[in-house]
Amino acid sequence: MARKIEIIKMSQRKLLGKDLDPCSSEELQEISRQLEISLNNIRARKDWLFKEQIEQLQAKERLLLEENARLRKQCDAQPWLQISTQPNQAVPYLSSCSKSSDVETELFIGVPQMRCL
Repeated sequence: MARKIEIIKMSQRKLLGKDLDPCSSEELQEISRQLEISLNNIRARKDWLFKEQIEQLQAKERLLLEENARLRKQCDAQPWLQISTQPNQAVPYLSSCSKSSDVETELFIGVPQMRCL
């Protein structure tokens, strides 16, 4: 068992690029081949994870588009607010209040003062 552990540790050191001096060219080629295989496996796994994530995001996008369409229909049923789609265009606000107001407002700039009416 101890011998097996030592062989695995030695193999690990070689794969990490340590203690390569006593290795023959065949051993170095084998290490290089093992590293290439491992790298290809890692890339394949990474690609698979990205594809899974893309599929999940596309499903979420479909749900959000459906919800957006549902909300648009709901907003179309309430014509009391018109949304402007062009820049610099005023958005009209339709109100049930009359156009004339019974309240007078004044704007004062500066320190507040006591005013008698």
